[in-house]
Amino acid sequence: MPGTIAMYMPSELTAKLDHLRQLLADVGEVAVAFSGGLDSAFVLKIAHEALGDRAFAVTALSASYAGVEKERAAQLAAEWGIVQHFVETKEVTDPRYAENPPTRCFHCKTELYAAMADLCRSLAPQAVMVDGTTVDDLGDFRPGLRAAKEAGVRHLLVEADLHKSELRELARDMQLPIADLPGTACLASRFPYGTLITPEKLQRIEAAESVVRDLGFHTFRVRDHAPIARVEIAPSELERVFDSTIRRQLVDGLKALGFTYVAVDLEGYRTGALNEVLPAAGRSHG
Repeated sequence: MPGTIAMYMPSELTAKLDHLRQLLADVGEVAVAFSGGLDSAFVLKIAHEALGDRAFAVTALSASYAGVEKERAAQLAAEWGIVQHFVETKEVTDPRYAENPPTRCFHCKTELYAAMADLCRSLAPQAVMVDGTTVDDLGDFRPGLRAAKEAGVRHLLVEADLHKSELRELARDMQLPIADLPGTACLASRFPYGTLITPEKLQRIEAAESVVRDLGFHTFRVRDHAPIARVEIAPSELERVFDSTIRRQLVDGLKALGFTYVAVDLEGYRTGALNEVLPAAGRSHG
């Protein structure tokens, strides 16, 4: 049955899951920042199993949040019988965000957590805010972690020492429909630092990724280096790009959105690709 751990689950992983459940029990009531991706979906599901209606989802709506991700988040919450609240955030109107500095995510997450805190104060004053940060995220450049720290957000997956690969393994064993979800990130992450973020640009990059998705690709990003669209596709799927029909449809679809050139990154999809231009010394969370 879904939600049941298989007997062959390694004892270390079972212990980590038990630790997560104990952390949730100790907290007592949680508001989960829920994007619909694997990490936040997993912690939300386990939280609801542990706490019932004392665990609820909070999903931020803005121009930087892709519609397909909103639909997936709403579908999962509905399937699992979890209360989901939506809050509107306006980070795109904040010049500190729109100018797209390397600290962009700090300003985005600060607004999100402020909106979550306001919601909790009115609906569930005792609720602790938690997110889907995993151990893997601690090794990347993520200014949003500083915003979480300042807002008092708990990283329960980190506290339970859980990695993304372990979440996938647990989700498969529990027969959850999230095991193979690709990673998610706000649409602004598709633009090189210093490129002005506007609602129109976000709409175009969302449409560009719909072109790639409709061609049957699962894990990918379209990076906007206007007038170039740089397409990153998971190495396991990369060979399909070189099928003449798919390549033609990809090029035609992206050019129809206003891109002059379409380039495929032969290194393939990887998280944080646009952080590669940052000096190592600048990749701190502080």
